[in-house]
Amino acid sequence: MSERDIYRDTPIRYLGYSNEVGESFRSVMDVKWVWLSYGVASAYVLADTISKSSAARRHSIEAKNINALKTGIDVLLWQSFASVAIPGFVINRICAGTDYILKRTPFYKNRKWLVVGAGLSAIPFIIKPIDHFVDYAMNKTIRPLLHSKAS
Repeated sequence: MSERDIYRDTPIRYLGYSNEVGESFRSVMDVKWVWLSYGVASAYVLADTISKSSAARRHSIEAKNINALKTGIDVLLWQSFASVAIPGFVINRICAGTDYILKRTPFYKNRKWLVVGAGLSAIPFIIKPIDHFVDYAMNKTIRPLLHSKAS
């Protein structure tokens, strides 16, 4: 049985999605809180990167620094895309689209909280598809470069 990854297989993973919660609440709170939520997500990304880079260095027999660097690049890119950039964009667009539609309906007065609800309710549905997409994209692009024999 493989070792459990606390950054991807436990509720700690949701710290990486704190910016999506911030994006969901953008219409009802000051933008500084949205940016704070991005800070929390970025701290999560850095913690996972440091943890996995350190583990790679500890478990490497040769080229410890190179293996740690390659692992760090892989984790930093994966987490940046899968936890912060893509989900933040998706939730932002879901909220903007919901707001646009609701402005033209009888729900106009309650739209801000309906937008928050739409953003929050979308988060559980976007996690796995985005994770799989980022894995696929990285497997086709950066990972072959990071793990080739020449590098």
